[in-house]
Amino acid sequence: MANIIKGNHDGENGRNESYTIPGRGTVPRPNLVREVESGQHLDFSTYRIHGQKYVRANPDSSKDNNVNGG
Repeated sequence: MANIIKGNHDGENGRNESYTIPGRGTVPRPNLVREVESGQHLDFSTYRIHGQKYVRANPDSSKDNNVNGG
């Protein structure tokens, strides 16, 4: 289970086509979406934009731990 997931902004218009998990490395977006939806990363959820699913941190009071923050 990851506590930190960072978006790589490596897709069109800065979309995240992959994410980085410290100690694990780069994970393609579809793989991470499956992991989050299967409950492997409890502090994260998925959302859909323009038919594509992406990963985001569950809301809390800290901007630094958001996928695209800090």
